[in-house]
Amino acid sequence: MMTKPVTATLLVTLLALSGCSNPEKTGRFLIDPPIPAQQVPNRLGTAELKDVSLPEYASDQEVMWQTADGAVRSTPDNLWADNPQRAFTQMLARTISDMSGATVISEPWPLAEPPQRVLEVRVEKALAQANGLYRLSGRYFVSQESGGGTNHARSFDISVPLAGNQQPSAVAAALSLAITQLAGQIATLSGPGRTIATSQAASTSPFALDGMF
Repeated sequence: MMTKPVTATLLVTLLALSGCSNPEKTGRFLIDPPIPAQQVPNRLGTAELKDVSLPEYASDQEVMWQTADGAVRSTPDNLWADNPQRAFTQMLARTISDMSGATVISEPWPLAEPPQRVLEVRVEKALAQANGLYRLSGRYFVSQESGGGTNHARSFDISVPLAGNQQPSAVAAALSLAITQLAGQIATLSGPGRTIATSQAASTSPFALDGMF
């Protein structure tokens, strides 16, 4: 006796859910820096770029922005088209290579000849702020373990105006431009920080005690 009402109710529920999860209502946005117009000398040679370290909110699949109350918010209707950490890392490596002629490849290093340098980027802030600016700040490190090489520890603090009212498309465009600016800074080894000379190759073992045995 109850079969028909239950079936009808279930059908209505399924139809409602299918309407709510309409894929056409979900926007997926690319991190896609423009081809750099600036060309700089190759100061990196070959370099492996480690996976970029992002804040938790910036590595989320949803596009985030800051509202006037200071909160960082998002909606499930606006997503990044790729894993944000993967996309950021690969696009940064490609942009450095395009503007400098260096061979910068995201880890793992795929070539038989090891890289001359290792790059590490630690992002502290990557956010579309309530003041209308996209802020990308943090530190980057360039290490060369061979004897007589140099290591670089630099800071970056990049701001890009948001075109529009913090729409996800504007956030994606601003982030892409910020990555281009960061690529230029890394390619030229510029920014506040230090350059440290390496006198000998680093030990592969944290317990090695040279000269004691």
